[in-house]
Amino acid sequence: MNIDIMTLFPDSVDAMLHVSILGRAQERGYIAIRSHQIRDYTTNKQMQVDDYPYGGGRGAVMQADPLYRCWAHIVETYGSGRTIFMSPCGRTFDQNVARELKERYDHLILVCGHYEGIDQRFIDECVDEEISMGDFVLTGGEIPAMAVADAVCRMVPGVLPDAECFEEESHWNGLLEYPQYSRPAVWHEREVPEILRSGDHAKVAAWRKKESYKRTMSRRPDLFARFDASQLTTKAERKILQQAKDEFAAETAGGEEAP
Repeated sequence: MNIDIMTLFPDSVDAMLHVSILGRAQERGYIAIRSHQIRDYTTNKQMQVDDYPYGGGRGAVMQADPLYRCWAHIVETYGSGRTIFMSPCGRTFDQNVARELKERYDHLILVCGHYEGIDQRFIDECVDEEISMGDFVLTGGEIPAMAVADAVCRMVPGVLPDAECFEEESHWNGLLEYPQYSRPAVWHEREVPEILRSGDHAKVAAWRKKESYKRTMSRRPDLFARFDASQLTTKAERKILQQAKDEFAAETAGGEEAP
């Protein structure tokens, strides 16, 4: 997976995406993440990348030409890729979008805007789609771009030790992840559930699945409402789901909240 990020703050991007898991993955050649300073592609001595918006109004708009020159350099040097503008006007990013990008494309070009946005003409000519982090606005596109790069790259084979590392996490199958515990077994008089210390892997797996259902029902009923129970093909799987519903109903009726 190759990801090129067009930004006014490449040092900030590199500081996050070239360390830890993603940094090691790049050293080993599983992924490549490159940041590009848009100011390097201006044609004026001031390295200006923005100007007043046509029609008036506060703020400034990033100009089309520096963006285009940066984008064209990336395409010429590293090949064409899926060009994505990080924008509050785009479709909302989630795990399914991350999987789609990882499975359909091997090269992403992420464009980080600033100020009041970027010239629409660059979007019309070069951008394939716009992606949003949600119904809020940030001061720039760097944080969204890093989030997309991280979410996509961690699913690339070799980046994490095993696919199980992300396939059992929240949102992979439309559910939230089960509660996690570590040592010590008792902390502040709170005990790790006994079943997790039993050594019975089948029972642990069933407990985790049940708690995943209950946590989703409690914290994200909207997600649970969209969960497709028809994908449960065995009697044992359906039994776990029913147990989760029964326990959640009992806990709710008793004034308790699922973990």
